[in-house]
Amino acid sequence: MTKTNLRIKESGDIPADARLPTGRGDFRIRVFHDSISGLDHVALTLGEMSGPDPVLVRVHSECLTGDVFGSLRCDCGAQLNSAIRQIQEVGWGCIVYLRQEGRGIGLRAKIQAYNLQDKGADTVEANLLLGHPIDARDYSIASEIIQAVGIHKVCLLTNNPDKVTQLVSNGTRVSERMPLIEGVVDENRAYLAIKVDKMGHDIPEDKLGN
Repeated sequence: MTKTNLRIKESGDIPADARLPTGRGDFRIRVFHDSISGLDHVALTLGEMSGPDPVLVRVHSECLTGDVFGSLRCDCGAQLNSAIRQIQEVGWGCIVYLRQEGRGIGLRAKIQAYNLQDKGADTVEANLLLGHPIDARDYSIASEIIQAVGIHKVCLLTNNPDKVTQLVSNGTRVSERMPLIEGVVDENRAYLAIKVDKMGHDIPEDKLGN
């Protein structure tokens, strides 16, 4: 794996690194401070990060509404829970949890976009109407985190080919991509269809119930 321009900043004498027992297993949580954004990102790992097989990895952008409150407007919470479950089943893997709420535009703007969607705009149109990019996420910090926890080869859980492209361009060896199609309900079918049609996500039409 090629080193990126390092953004991870370590500070303090006590590492932000601890055991995290959960209902899905005895995980390890590590916090990485991003010197550019000033945000703290997380690596949640289970088992050893090296081995003959690629490590199952989910690079997941923060979604307060889906991850915490169980919103059905998106599939984020269902994807996160499925990724953790799959990591538990194989016995090792990593969740890289990035503080990139609302595809990188922040929580306030995301809820403003929801307001516009309630009035008829789709998820792409709403971002553009607010003056934001369709997708402002940057995965270079994820590549640094993957390297920092000792992962050399990745099996990436994602439906987003751009995520693979960005990670590879930043030095991550993605040897396999596995789809993560979860939480499709009536409330989010149109949202997911727009991700396919306008953002290039790989979700088969039959999985959307169309």
